[in-house]
Amino acid sequence: MSIILLLGSGGREHAFARALTMSAQCEQLFIAPGNAGTALLGTNVDVSPNDFESIKTFVLENKVDLILVGPEDPLVNGIVDFFEADALLKHIPVIGPSKMGAQLEGSKEFSKNFMKRHGVPTAAYASFTFAKLEEGYKFLETLRPPYVLKADGLAAGKGVLILDHLQDAKDELKAMLGDSKFGKAGEKVVIEEFLDGIEVSMFVLTDGKIIRSYPRRKIINESVMVTKD
Repeated sequence: MSIILLLGSGGREHAFARALTMSAQCEQLFIAPGNAGTALLGTNVDVSPNDFESIKTFVLENKVDLILVGPEDPLVNGIVDFFEADALLKHIPVIGPSKMGAQLEGSKEFSKNFMKRHGVPTAAYASFTFAKLEEGYKFLETLRPPYVLKADGLAAGKGVLILDHLQDAKDELKAMLGDSKFGKAGEKVVIEEFLDGIEVSMFVLTDGKIIRSYPRRKIINESVMVTKD
């Protein structure tokens, strides 16, 4: 039996909470900060997922056995590393990647460079800061519409623009880089070639040695079917 702390406050966390409460191994569930839906499944806690010191205090006082991280922010900010580096916390498993691994989600440029470095097919791209705004304009001129602009950092799912006209793309690039349209997340912008087709998501859990995809058989079969089509 385990006491579990789930971090986050969105619909994703509600789905996690619902699944966790179905397990006979879940003795007690805390959600920080949670929402109205998770309050029906466990105990909401007024703690920010990015306040690591407060999380530490809560975990120790409530004898938490397992941490499940829902949002990307605390992972990108290094909550896994924080637990592993603390003598009082390192024995508590935290489900989520390290700060280095979380860069795949936290930085579009990092993930694109990673794919290029390891031979993973991806759309043509280039990244720009405000100092290279003119170079960004020139790169846009080499592409065919529609134009894809992505804020490099986390923008709560709002950092991607797809634009049909070149001038609109240039104007938005300037707004992202020069006018801080997406705040810190948009200090660097990745411009991508537009790809049209079917998108398939593969959900995978790993402990560094074993890899499990979910739902295992169904997603694998659908992926193969889409590839053949």
